Parts: sequence; structure tokens; C-alpha cells
Amino acid sequence: MSTNTTAVSASTMKWAIPERYKVFLQQGMVLLVVVLLAVFFTIMKPNFASWSNISSLLLASVVTGVQALGLSFVIATGGIDLTPGLGMAATSTFTAILIADAGLRLPIWVGILGGLLAGALIGLINGSLVAYVRMQPMIATLAMMMVCAGTALVIANGKTISLRSIQGWESIAMGQVIPGVPNGVTILILLAIIAGVVMNKTAIGRYSLAIGSNKEATRISGVNTRRWEVLAYVICGVFTGISGILMSSRLAAAQPTLGQGYEMYAIAAAVIGGTSLRGGRASIFGAVIGAVTIQTIFNGLTVMGVQDQWQKVVLGVVVLIAVFVDIMRRGGKEE
Repeated sequence: MSTNTTAVSASTMKWAIPERYKVFLQQGMVLLVVVLLAVFFTIMKPNFASWSNISSLLLASVVTGVQALGLSFVIATGGIDLTPGLGMAATSTFTAILIADAGLRLPIWVGILGGLLAGALIGLINGSLVAYVRMQPMIATLAMMMVCAGTALVIANGKTISLRSIQGWESIAMGQVIPGVPNGVTILILLAIIAGVVMNKTAIGRYSLAIGSNKEATRISGVNTRRWEVLAYVICGVFTGISGILMSSRLAAAQPTLGQGYEMYAIAAAVIGGTSLRGGRASIFGAVIGAVTIQTIFNGLTVMGVQDQWQKVVLGVVVLIAVFVDIMRRGGKEE
């Protein structure tokens, strides 16, 4: 009996698909879904395939994509961060108050640096609460999400801060260094390349994945897991700051109430792209694909005249399918 069992196990191992190929397979399936969706929407509404609409779709993917890149590092550790949405509101209003005519009127580079540092501070607080205070990531970041929401309203005094008079600000996201391609899209691609290198070629990426796979074993091996967890949240915070800068550039204004729910889109993008909510696996390329997938769904349904509430229902179903695929990929076993 044991001999037969061993033979079956050996046969299973022989034909098992390597982990990295499973990730590529899932990403390939998502890409195929995007293509099929695009074909379907084009058949239903031919103007979906116009370059102006595609450019708008890609630009709409930027904020979600940037936040999903940052979240990939946190989720890789087995954690979660709910602050990117309203953190974007807080960092954008802080940036705006530094450079706006109604604020301190400082140079643009000071505003950009301020936004990045504000995001890093949010991440540092989140990471410290999770790693050192031992709060549950969901609770810690939910509390910080509320802090960010209130901070944005306080900084902006509850009003939208206009940035239209700031020369060069709109061009950060809306300009075109590459003809026909908004700078926001170009920035997302560059950030994805940088994040991919950091995730796959540096210690922070390796340790984030190791912590998510088996935190205790990683700690016993001599790794300061708390420090690397904090750094993962700081990285996520920096990407939140970048999303705030890009959003305020795109709108030429900082809106203190804008951002609620964006974190869910970013989490969904990461999951759709192949990042496991249980940690130990993350895909930078997949996060971008996930963001484009979400916006393809939203854009196509909007073009077809589908109401917003039904769009959210469809997105929820897509996320459930992505999570189900992740569970099946791991053999249906909870860790």
C-alpha cells in the first residue's frame, strides 16, 4: 500500500507545474480575458477601440496601478493596507497646500518631495503598528485610513485646492513625453520596472516574500522580520504618495474627499494579477495587468451604458474568481 502511495506521489510531483509557471499561466489567462473583453466591447460599441478611449482607459488605470504596485509588497508579507485610497487624499492635499496659490507657494519639487514623505510617514506608522505594536494589519490600517480622511479635510479646510495656476503641474500626468501617450501611463510603466527589480532582485523583495511564506522560519533564520515588514509598508506609503501627486496633476486640483474605495480597486488589481492574499507570492507585472483589467471592465460597461452599481457587482465577481483561482492554485488548502 505504501509503495503504491509513494508511486502516486512521485508521479504527481513529476507532472506538477512549477510555481513560477503557474503565475505566468494565471497572468496569461488574465491577459486573454482583457483581450476578449476588448473584442466584446468593440463589437458592442465600436468606439471602444478608438485611440482616444484606449488612452483614457490607460490613464484611468494609472492611480490603481501605482497603488497596486505598492500594495504588492505589503500583501507579499501576508499583510494588508487599507490606507492607499484616503492616503492619496491626504498626500495630495498636503502636496497642494505646499505649492498652491492658496497655500505656501513653494516650488513644485518641494511639493513632490512633501507628498512622497507624507506617504512614507503613513507607511511608517502602519508598519510600526503592525510589526512592533502587533496590531492586526486590517485594524491598524483601517484606523490610519480614518486618520488620513480627517487629515485631508483639516489640511484643505474641507475645500478643493485648485492647482490649475501652477505652471507645469498638469503636465506631470497629462503631458506627453512620448507622443500620444500620457505621462501618467509612462510613469506607471517606469514604476513597474523599478518595483519589479526591487521585488525580484533586492533583499526587501526576497524577505517580503519569505515573511509571507513562513514568518517564523524567516525570523529563526536570523532575519529581522519586523524591520522588513515596516519597510514594506513604507514602500506602499511612498507609492500612495505618488498616486496622490498623479491624481492631483490629472485633476489640476486636490480634493480632500476623493479616494474612498480606491484601495479596494488596488487590492483587487493585485489579486487579479496573481498576488496571493495569504502572502508569499506577488507579481508586479500582474498588478499592472490587474489594474488595466479593472479599468477595461469599467470603461467598457460605461460605454455600453451600464449603471455604476452594476459595474461594482461585476468587479466583485471578478475578484471572487481571482481569489478562487489562487485557492485552487495552492491545492485548495488553507495555510
